Amino acid sequence: MELIEGMKAPEISLPDDAGNSFNLKALMGKTVVLFFYPKADTPGCTKEACEFRDAGPTFGKKVTVIVGISPDDNKAQAKFKTKFGLPYTLLCDTDHAVAEAYGVWKEKSMYGKKYMGIERTTFVIGPDGKLVKIFAKVKPEGHAAEVLAAL
Repeated sequence: MELIEGMKAPEISLPDDAGNSFNLKALMGKTVVLFFYPKADTPGCTKEACEFRDAGPTFGKKVTVIVGISPDDNKAQAKFKTKFGLPYTLLCDTDHAVAEAYGVWKEKSMYGKKYMGIERTTFVIGPDGKLVKIFAKVKPEGHAAEVLAAL
C-alpha cells in the first residue's frame, strides 16, 4: 500500500545508533522529519545528513525532531553519527521492515545490476502522527532547506 499525505504514519519500533529502543509514538505532539537514506558514510548520505545537522537549530525553533533511518546496524550508525557530529537519532532498520512499511524499499539499478535498496525519501509527520508531507526520490543537496520551507 502506497502512503499518501494525510494518512497515519506507520509505527516505528527499532534500535537506535546507541542500541536503545526507539518508538515513533513517543514523539506524538511533535513534528518529526523522518529521512530514509541508503547507507551511512557514503557521499550522498553524508551530504544529506550534514545539511540536516547544520539546519538543526532552525528545525528546533519549529519544535521539530529529526530522525534518520537506514539499513545499517547500530555500530555503523554510531560511527557515522560520531564522525560527522550528527545531533539527532539514527535508526537501524537492518531487516528493512520499516522501509518496506513506508514504501521506500525498492528495486534499484547500478551499472546495469539490479538490487533492492532504500529510495531516498523524507516524511514529515505532524504532531497528530499523520503524514503531512512526503518528499520522494530526494536529491541530497539542498534537501534540508526544502524540508524547512515546507514546515
